[in-house]
Amino acid sequence: MIKVHLGDITRLNVDVIVNAANARLLGGGGVDGAIHRAAGPGLLDACRNIGGCPVGEVRATSAFSIPVKRIYHTVGPVWRGGRLGEPELLSSCYRHCLALARRESMRSIAFPAISCGVYDYPPSLAVEIAVEQVQQHLEKDGEPQSIIFCCFDAEMAELYHAQLDAYVRR
Repeated sequence: MIKVHLGDITRLNVDVIVNAANARLLGGGGVDGAIHRAAGPGLLDACRNIGGCPVGEVRATSAFSIPVKRIYHTVGPVWRGGRLGEPELLSSCYRHCLALARRESMRSIAFPAISCGVYDYPPSLAVEIAVEQVQQHLEKDGEPQSIIFCCFDAEMAELYHAQLDAYVRR
């Protein structure tokens, strides 16, 4: 089941929240900053111990003060026109997170709009990739059972709703 939620990802009742992190995993603005603030200082220490994450990959930590089981930190690509592998790297973020959730037997996961903030990925293109990767994963593996696209504004939520409707009509 796929849902779209408008609100704060740190307040969702899921097993895993995905952090749209930077490569150093040391916090930042947007979703990354909100997750670090909500989790508390233990998250920063855990991320320092990991030592970073390459673009398109995922690293996992406990959730500290956030009432979920895990935080998956993934680093999306910076948009540079789409000819430097950005679509493949963004797809990889979703694939790696979903595969890890399945391996860890997580039943629910919430994604932010990866790369759509300061990384300037065009929202409509990013949403198309997100929905396609999630749908393909569910068709193949069926787990996790619940996937939420958590949006920071109504405009982004509408993009997800429209793309999910378009995918179903294929």
